[in-house]
Amino acid sequence: MAPPMSAGIFLDRLREEGITVVEVGDWEHHNRNHKGPWGPVYGVMIHHTATSGSERTVEICREGYTDLPGPLCHGVITKDGALHIVGYGRANHAGLGDDDVLRAVIAEKALPHDNEADTDGNRHFYGFECENLGDGEDPWPEAQLETIEKVSAAICRHHGWTERSVIGHLEWQPGKVDPRGFTMNSLRERVRDRLK
Repeated sequence: MAPPMSAGIFLDRLREEGITVVEVGDWEHHNRNHKGPWGPVYGVMIHHTATSGSERTVEICREGYTDLPGPLCHGVITKDGALHIVGYGRANHAGLGDDDVLRAVIAEKALPHDNEADTDGNRHFYGFECENLGDGEDPWPEAQLETIEKVSAAICRHHGWTERSVIGHLEWQPGKVDPRGFTMNSLRERVRDRLK
């Protein structure tokens, strides 16, 4: 169990990992905390945006939609490998997911198949949206994959977690397919190697 790190420490840890960070607006105070608590945190969740165009993607993730207000994540990883921090605190990214998956993340064990949506993930996960159409054909540039790896590792390193604390939205909530175009096992292997 871990309290979320402060916004300042979060920023420091990302920069220490060698990530190009773009701060978007008053990100430190842009959150959904009035809807419920953020924390304790147990892991990092990776998504794809199903959008194209970095500027538009960052704006959507910061502002959200009429029926799903922003922020929709803590940071947006664009195709050029930059991390745009759009919010900090509770964010509308994970939604309801499987409590068995959460228990496996906490125990850092192999994930069971997600077959229910009964647990608030927005409370327990750092969330990162990654610019990609999510059609299985849109490429994932190495610079982008490297930043996904670095962001995940920076958070795991701070909290003393292993790569097993990094999951995809598709592993959390039934019916989700993101991120599509690479496997979460391959990402976890990269995070594991970076944490050595």
